[in-house]
Amino acid sequence: MEAKDLAATMLALQNKGCHNINLVTPTHVVPQILEALLLAVEHGLYIPIVYNSGGYERVETLKLLEGIIDIYMPDFKFWDKKWADRYSSAPDYRKMAVSAFKEMHAQVGDLKIDKNGIAERGLLVRHLVMPHGIAGTKDIMEFLSKEISDNTYVNVMDQYRPCGTAYQDEYLNNRISIEEYSMALKWAHNAGLKRLDQRQGRRLLYRI
Repeated sequence: MEAKDLAATMLALQNKGCHNINLVTPTHVVPQILEALLLAVEHGLYIPIVYNSGGYERVETLKLLEGIIDIYMPDFKFWDKKWADRYSSAPDYRKMAVSAFKEMHAQVGDLKIDKNGIAERGLLVRHLVMPHGIAGTKDIMEFLSKEISDNTYVNVMDQYRPCGTAYQDEYLNNRISIEEYSMALKWAHNAGLKRLDQRQGRRLLYRI
């Protein structure tokens, strides 16, 4: 898709009533996105731009986006380099994510939501709770509260389920328990985080 076509798609979504333009895993095409946004804004694009990523970002890339991205929506996947290396081949994941989160928050601040509950600007963090504590939830919650902001909006997610070869891995071959998810929420509260997504936990109640 060329820049003019991407710009046209963004404008078409806006005209249909979309609340934002959500760029999912966009890091490898940042230059092309910026080219398209320039055209789209010139033709009336005004809704927020969301940068939806896995949290593994270079600060140098994020600095190119300052003043352009309205909402950063990264995952914080792993704290311990052992698990980041084993499951994502990224032993430096925590180092990269910590720097990236600080830069994102410096650019857009805490999440701001309008009267209808629609995000307008800021940082929204997602964290998937994993079996056996391999995601490092406690440490991640403490980092977010103490080094980013205790007003960080956090979506503590419970929907991990094994697929494919995950069934062959002793740490990944089962879903998280109600107790594991409850403990994750407790860690978030104990860390001092004030804004946890309130729609979580329902799926756990209906598992067969």
